[in-house]
Amino acid sequence: MSAALSPAIPGAVAAPGAAELNPRTRRLLHDPIVPTLLRMAWPNILIMLAQASTGLIETWWVSHLGTDALAGMALVFPPVMLMQMISAGALGGGISSAVARALGAGKRDTADALVLHAVIINLVLGLAFSALMLGFGRGIYQAMGGEGGALEAALAYSHIVFLGNPLLWLMNGLASVIRGTGNMLVPALVICAGVALLVPLSPLLIFGFGPVPALGVAGGGWALVLFNVMGCAVLGWYVLSGRNLARFRPAALRWPMLREILRIGAVAAISTLQTNLTIALLTALVAGHAGLDAVAGFGTGARLEYLLVPLAFGLGAPLVALVGTNIGAGQRERALRIALTGGGIAFLLTGMVGVLAACFPVAWLGLFSAEPGMIEAGSQYLRMVGPAYGFFGLGLALYFASQGAGRLGWPLGAGFLRMVIAVGGGWLALRLTGSLEALFAVAAFALAVYGTVLALAVRAGVWFRAAG
Repeated sequence: MSAALSPAIPGAVAAPGAAELNPRTRRLLHDPIVPTLLRMAWPNILIMLAQASTGLIETWWVSHLGTDALAGMALVFPPVMLMQMISAGALGGGISSAVARALGAGKRDTADALVLHAVIINLVLGLAFSALMLGFGRGIYQAMGGEGGALEAALAYSHIVFLGNPLLWLMNGLASVIRGTGNMLVPALVICAGVALLVPLSPLLIFGFGPVPALGVAGGGWALVLFNVMGCAVLGWYVLSGRNLARFRPAALRWPMLREILRIGAVAAISTLQTNLTIALLTALVAGHAGLDAVAGFGTGARLEYLLVPLAFGLGAPLVALVGTNIGAGQRERALRIALTGGGIAFLLTGMVGVLAACFPVAWLGLFSAEPGMIEAGSQYLRMVGPAYGFFGLGLALYFASQGAGRLGWPLGAGFLRMVIAVGGGWLALRLTGSLEALFAVAAFALAVYGTVLALAVRAGVWFRAAG
């Protein structure tokens, strides 16, 4: 039976004997699904919420510098989250999936070799994105509607953050290697410790104290860079020390190893780009229609949507490891049950957040500003889009599960459909009604389509039909 179910993907074989597997890997293959998933998810949810809170901490402090600074942060937030989502979720998922499938197939040497390849890929891509944003950031933020003081604040923050961008990529690459072994706790502890450091560091560098000069909005960027330095140092030590199940071993770079990561990570990066491009284009629509205060309100409301990404990723990273390990061992039916179970849990969790946001939007928005225009636009957004957040969480969880399966065609298609409906339909709604509420209603419908289409496709078994 296991031979008949063995998936046609690299590294997939019939399940190896129990004696060949590490005890952690055996638990991924045989323990009850819900307890295993929740046990793996809680530290990972903690790590992603902690990492996402770095941006919220900075936003709260920067909001004290005025509306221009807050709007500038709203402009920079989509590309900064794009880096986070690609490095941790897209390429990170490719790394974790490759490591998990290698370990599930009993190939320890392959898992070890993947560590060096993961580090090289992440450093190269981190440097490339840094060069892009440092060279063309002004034009990008202008295209998103930035001008005047908001544009200058955006550039002051962006230049510092993207100068240290390779460190973010390296930190997330190392964390992904560790998560691919099923170990979610170590990255969680490291990054939570970094956030504890960031809480006093951000206001110190933004406003200054004693001999430390006030750096303004750029101080928030420097605090984030120092956070990434700390994370790289500790996670790098953990992997280099040999404590991780997949160990760092010097070796010649081989294209099959790079391809094994990139064939999943590159496609996943396109899906991530779709999510961030959708928010960026909606920001441009709001800016063109309603001005600076509305951009600040929409951007602050959309930050809550971005917080769903870490929450879904908290479940998603375990799904990558669990689905990848089980498919690597030839256990397709169990892998599918794991994916749908994780999707259902993500739907409930993110749906609860969305309903609360829709009922009490000012409780969130008031943390950042009391400007009436900002509060009005942000409230309209949360009341319309918040109830659809559950579908966003469902789709994201199944996107991560599809990474573990090595099959990302349907997540890519569902994300493209969401972007077309939200941006194209939103533009048409503005032209016909002149109402931001109509734009946000279309955005909510697009989220519902995204989650529903992907759930139906995965449940129908498209992973395995695609595998032939």
